[in-house]
Amino acid sequence: MSIVLPAGSVDGFKAVGKYSAPNRRPIEPVGRYFLAHASRTLRGHTWSEFEKLEAERNVKEIETNEDEDLGDEEQSEELLEHDPREWKTADLYAVLGLSHLRYKANEDQIRRAHRKQVLKHHPDKKSASGGLEHDSFFKIIQKAFEVMLDPTKRKQYDSIDTEKDPKPPSPKSKYDFFEVWGPIFESESRFSTKQPVPQLGGLDATKEEVDAFYNFWGKFDSWKTFEFKDEDVPDDTANRDHKRYIERKNIASRKKFKQEDNKRLIDLVERAHNEDPRIKLFKEQAKKEKAAKKLDKEAGSRKAAEEAAAKKAAEEAAAQKAAEEAASAKANSKKAKEAAKAAKKKNKRNVRASVKDADYFGDASKSADIDADVELLLEKFTDVQLGEVASKLKDADASSVKATFIETAKELGNGGSLDASHLKYFTA
Repeated sequence: MSIVLPAGSVDGFKAVGKYSAPNRRPIEPVGRYFLAHASRTLRGHTWSEFEKLEAERNVKEIETNEDEDLGDEEQSEELLEHDPREWKTADLYAVLGLSHLRYKANEDQIRRAHRKQVLKHHPDKKSASGGLEHDSFFKIIQKAFEVMLDPTKRKQYDSIDTEKDPKPPSPKSKYDFFEVWGPIFESESRFSTKQPVPQLGGLDATKEEVDAFYNFWGKFDSWKTFEFKDEDVPDDTANRDHKRYIERKNIASRKKFKQEDNKRLIDLVERAHNEDPRIKLFKEQAKKEKAAKKLDKEAGSRKAAEEAAAKKAAEEAAAQKAAEEAASAKANSKKAKEAAKAAKKKNKRNVRASVKDADYFGDASKSADIDADVELLLEKFTDVQLGEVASKLKDADASSVKATFIETAKELGNGGSLDASHLKYFTA
């Protein structure tokens, strides 16, 4: 067996060791990949033909004509001639004609925009109209569509798709603070793991609101991930050391990008805080209040002392009232938790007793399996599900009890919270 390197990869290639002996192993597709493999095999389609057919099938799924202008955006010559092997460096939203929506585009809009791009750039149509018969840009369209419909991949791409985001003005320039920084913080807020994100507000915002805003951004927790910039890991088990090297390199790069982005955001928030006109007003107000307090202290008037005492008394009364309300709320919360705990225990008892009351559905020889399944289901129930199931089982006959357990087991299995193979009795 000889190893043939891809075209263009020979230059600069240097072997660092001897090739290991080749091993021949059978590889079989499974799941949806098996169906795709079977479809290609039975119909004698090549990979390119299959991808074109899949694209056409996706197009037929979209029949609505809302947002007629979706996907009508004209791509630049540079984008149309983009190397499909470097598809990751292309503007994928521009590829689909969604530059005006970008991260705000929903799945329906993505599908309809993709439909227009396929109809416009399909290799067969270009060939029929006398154009060059090639599918380079069409391949990028398919890659963009694949990324946008995969929540994980789209999140990775959106993490680095920040070139079109609003930028802060040049330092020391004159501008309207709220008109400029409002859109900047709104754009950055989409990366927050905590939602909702406080907005910048206006000049009439209180000091507490402004402080809360900058405290939030000072502790900003970003979900940004930089896997999209990873160097592709070779799909080759012959050189595992090189594969591990690429993986370590990617991890180090992600960490570096994350640190750089965190620093960028810290600098951005610090600059906004320094240039926020409300901060300056609050400082001036605090300075005036301090001066006024100093004058009152120097004057030493009895009225000021009485007012201070009354204010302190009011504050203490308010604090005492707040403490009493907090203590009352805590007691009520404790009672509620105890009541919920008691209800949960009661529901579990009723669920366990339901199969016994139903005489194990006339299948007493399998009582151990039935009890084991009931315990397994109880472990997977949320408190809400437990209450609903207990309510259904109340005063139900044996067949209804059994049907309820089977239906509930099926719902948990479909929801991914239960492996149906672990059940011994309540199987659909």
